[in-house]
Amino acid sequence: MPGFIFKKGKVGIVSKSGTLTYEAADQVVKQGFGITTAIGIGGDPIIGTTTKEAVELLMNDPETEAIVMIGEIGGQLEADAARWIKATGNKKPVVGFIAGQTAPKGRTMGHAGAIVGGSDDTAQAKMEILRENGIHVVESPAEIGKKVAEVLN
Repeated sequence: MPGFIFKKGKVGIVSKSGTLTYEAADQVVKQGFGITTAIGIGGDPIIGTTTKEAVELLMNDPETEAIVMIGEIGGQLEADAARWIKATGNKKPVVGFIAGQTAPKGRTMGHAGAIVGGSDDTAQAKMEILRENGIHVVESPAEIGKKVAEVLN
């Protein structure tokens, strides 16, 4: 990863989007915090690591003090992670963003995993589930760095 974007720090990132991983890392670094680990899980229908598994790794990492979780429309991975975070006591602040807020229902967006199949797959539904489970949800990826600074300060 480019050294001018990723600097060592205390924020972990879990993301379905490579581009938004870079964006979040850049914003976090510009806020003065840096990154412990960035885990790109991708958004394909069949994946090797779930969002929940990646979040759990960061929750158990002593160097990580906050987590950025970037998801997207389609599937239940973000909801599963959010429910797990709440059920285990939410030991670290989590900032969440869900991409695809303007995606039309039933259309694949970007890759095969990003498709709204039901009402719980929409960005709005996922954002509400994240909020209900104690995650600090931002409406735009441009707000990630500021929200991380807010929760860490």
